[in-house]
Amino acid sequence: MVPIVIIVGAALWGPIVSKVEQAKYIVIEKHGGIEIRDYATMIVAETSVSGDREMAINKGFRAIADYIFGNNVSAQKVAMTAPVTQQSASERIAMTAPVTQTAKGEAWQVRFVMPASYTMETLPQPINKDIKLREIPSTRYAVIRFSGTGDQNSLTERTAELESFIYEKKLKSLSQPTYAFFNPPWTLPFFRRNEVMIEVNR
Repeated sequence: MVPIVIIVGAALWGPIVSKVEQAKYIVIEKHGGIEIRDYATMIVAETSVSGDREMAINKGFRAIADYIFGNNVSAQKVAMTAPVTQQSASERIAMTAPVTQTAKGEAWQVRFVMPASYTMETLPQPINKDIKLREIPSTRYAVIRFSGTGDQNSLTERTAELESFIYEKKLKSLSQPTYAFFNPPWTLPFFRRNEVMIEVNR
């Protein structure tokens, strides 16, 4: 019975921790597991990382997580009082989903979508010069969603399926595929949400 309890606990934990703010969109069309979505204007924190895909997303994730967890120019020390206490006043930005990854030559662009409550003026500036803040205008994407580990074979297969759909619907691809991952790594594979996204014409 113990292994069953552990599995059930893990199964429940994954979806719970994944309930974070997500990029806003509306579904224009739905065809089985593929959707055409219009995304609202969003701000992203992004960094470019060279290397293989898994290494790149891990390195990029750590760099941007460091920024949103307070390593930014808004960090301040609280003045000393009596009794002596010390508190970090670093600005901490809420986590959002998904984390996305796009190939750019031999490098990968890794991005976090910033919470909608922020603007380019109110977001703290990164200390790490490799992290850039950028506003992305409203964009239409063809998106295919799937579960599992999101390994390279799965991503390649789903990308081919999405590209076939775009061709059949006589849409025009306007971007390289973007991979989107919604769950923490300890989420069981069949509970994970992964997506491949390709920008298309309106």
